[in-house]
Amino acid sequence: MPEIKCPNCGEVFQVNETGYEKIARQIRDIEFTKELDRREKEAATKRDQEFALSRLQEEKEYAEKIAKKDAEISAKEQMIAELQAKLNASEAVRKLAVSEAVAEKNNEISRQNSEIANLRGELKNKETENLLNEKSLKEQYEGKLKLKDEQIEYYKDFKARQSTKMIGESLEQHCLAQFNSLRMTAFPNAYFEKDNDARTGSKGDFIYRECSDDGTEFISIMFEMKNEADTTATKHKNEDFFKELDKDRNEKGCEYAILVSLLEIDNDLYNNGIVDVSYKYPKMYVIRPQFFIPMITLLRNAAKNSLQYQQELQIVRNQQVDILHFEENMNAFKDGFARNYRLASDKFATAIKEIDKTIEHLQKTKAALISSEDNLRLANKKADELSIKKLTKNAPSVKAMFDDLKKE
Repeated sequence: MPEIKCPNCGEVFQVNETGYEKIARQIRDIEFTKELDRREKEAATKRDQEFALSRLQEEKEYAEKIAKKDAEISAKEQMIAELQAKLNASEAVRKLAVSEAVAEKNNEISRQNSEIANLRGELKNKETENLLNEKSLKEQYEGKLKLKDEQIEYYKDFKARQSTKMIGESLEQHCLAQFNSLRMTAFPNAYFEKDNDARTGSKGDFIYRECSDDGTEFISIMFEMKNEADTTATKHKNEDFFKELDKDRNEKGCEYAILVSLLEIDNDLYNNGIVDVSYKYPKMYVIRPQFFIPMITLLRNAAKNSLQYQQELQIVRNQQVDILHFEENMNAFKDGFARNYRLASDKFATAIKEIDKTIEHLQKTKAALISSEDNLRLANKKADELSIKKLTKNAPSVKAMFDDLKKE
């Protein structure tokens, strides 16, 4: 059990975890109240100094304008005196000049007095305006302090009323309700749904996507919501979830990764606004729930400004794909043509070989026919040369028979 030493008597006594936590919480609340008072006094002092400087500047400008007008009046008076001196020689002329100068002087004095009155009125209006601005700034500052106090109390009450099981789910529902309240007015074409795809072994909480009218996606965000009860023994840190969030973002093809967190509730780094942790993981931010909608709006507006470049880049990518398809079609045609040419060439070579074989066979047949023709010619010659005399040359009895036939 924790031990506490009394600063007055020096006595050491033990308290249980619950009592120790209550004492620590009281100390934090006291320190938080002191810090708020100090910051409020600093803001009031700064506001008073700015108002005093503004008033001194306006009084200086007013004094300069009065001095300028006085100098102009003095110059006019000097001019009148010079005119009076010059016109002493002629009474009639002098009276006329003096009368005109006096009239002009009176008119100028009246005009100067009017301008001075206007300047005084402007100064008074400026003072009134400064007082109103001071009052407005004070009211705005007090309103912000009140809103911050209400938010702190809300989240303290929010966390106190949740069970350990429901804390994370309630933060998700809180953010979803915030988005749905503005979905139709601020984000009519956006996709914002739970990440239910756990095929890769893990998943985030929500995915935000938005496309232009031509279907070009110009922003995508992976959201992770983290919270825990104040009584949880083992406290998590925000950076404990950066690696897994970056993994989920990459697997789902999202450009940005945002951790909406109520962890480390006493850490000023995360309490002062949006925290950029891109030095660890690219395009990753940590925010409190009150910055959920403003963060989406900031990233969305920035992405819209670069939408034209994304569309032009997509056109170039499509052109590259078309060129790739053209090259693939051309290569397929060339491969098919070459295959058909090769097959036709093989068939043509086979046909030529068969023709050569046929010619060779015909040549042999021709030679055989020519040889037969020679034999027939010799046979015909022998037939033409055949006679009874040759036939009976060596056959006297047959010759005698043919001779008897001739005699008869």
